[in-house]
Amino acid sequence: MFTSIRFRLSAMMLLEYMVWGAWYPDFSAYMGKALRFSDGEIGAVYALLPIGCMVAPFFAGQLADRFMPTDRLLAILHLLGAVPLFLMASASSYDGVWQWMLLWAILYGPTLALTNSICFHHLPAAEGEFGLVRVWGTIGWIAVGLLLGVALREWLPGLTAGLGGFDGMWLACILSALLGLLCLTLPHTPPARKNDSPWAFLGALQLLRNREFAIFLVLAFVVATELMFYFMLTAPFLYSIGLPDGQAPAWMAIAQAAEILTMIFLPKMLKKWGIRGTMAIGILAWPVRYAVFALGGPLWLVLASLTLHGICYVCFFTASYIYVDEVAGPEIRASAQGLIAFVLLGAGMVVGSWFAGYIAGMFKNDYTKIFMVPLVLTVFCALIFMAFFRPGAASRTPA
Repeated sequence: MFTSIRFRLSAMMLLEYMVWGAWYPDFSAYMGKALRFSDGEIGAVYALLPIGCMVAPFFAGQLADRFMPTDRLLAILHLLGAVPLFLMASASSYDGVWQWMLLWAILYGPTLALTNSICFHHLPAAEGEFGLVRVWGTIGWIAVGLLLGVALREWLPGLTAGLGGFDGMWLACILSALLGLLCLTLPHTPPARKNDSPWAFLGALQLLRNREFAIFLVLAFVVATELMFYFMLTAPFLYSIGLPDGQAPAWMAIAQAAEILTMIFLPKMLKKWGIRGTMAIGILAWPVRYAVFALGGPLWLVLASLTLHGICYVCFFTASYIYVDEVAGPEIRASAQGLIAFVLLGAGMVVGSWFAGYIAGMFKNDYTKIFMVPLVLTVFCALIFMAFFRPGAASRTPA
């Protein structure tokens, strides 16, 4: 069991998202309170990871598709990534935090796509098995929050106190090193050498010649920008309609639980409805969620609607990774996953963060007007998707 490929890939996904989740939720508060960074400085630090994801297709995917085994590249990136995490944990100046975060983002950003590509390479029935492996990433995000918030801060508060700095970053450093070592045990994943072109990322860009793929990529970008309305504004919105202070993270865990459940059922959904049908369910769930938010209550209905996040995210974004793998083929697999990461985790997050902040400032906490914006845009995306997205036979899940 412990030596099986699926077990090792699941452990890889678990640690991949534990590294990210160890620092991401709380580091902004630490920078603001302990380091006294301005809101602009904190925002600039958090913008660096999406930039790392935007760099991914241009070097990491190229290396994995043409020059270096993906398993070894992942090991190198994570082992090197432990170094800036170590230095960032005790950094106290803005320049220090910014430069180490930039280095870490460049090293870690590509791994989000590479972990997908190595799964698609080795899972014999990737359409049915990928969701069951990827779900461990969500479990890892939740688990590291419990590890940090309960085990380290409540039960063993002195364990990291002597180190000083930010405990979440120390934990991320250790997890990154462990993940690098784990990647050395992953199955050998050599680059595809059969293709005549040495530039794999150019092959990934040529996918845009496919009409359906181009439509999908544009829609994926727009939907990714609207995801930031959820990430950035849900907590203050919940407090504005009566949720007691401090309870938003606990209630938003409903969304992560729903994501886990949806991921478990994803193989059955793909088998029954195919890739287009599954993605249609996902993209249609987005305007429903924002319609409930725009209503502004009652509180119980808004809290219940958080379960839609599992359908929104898994049925559209996770299914997107599967669709891209089907369209791309093995020769440009890593670069194609890098391209979708560029759109979803890079450009989409950067533009979405700015756009959500701009709309929130324009309507000055009038959440009905604020959430009408992503509602209208996701309705438009759903209509375009249903009318024009018709993937070919190669992109359909067999019955």
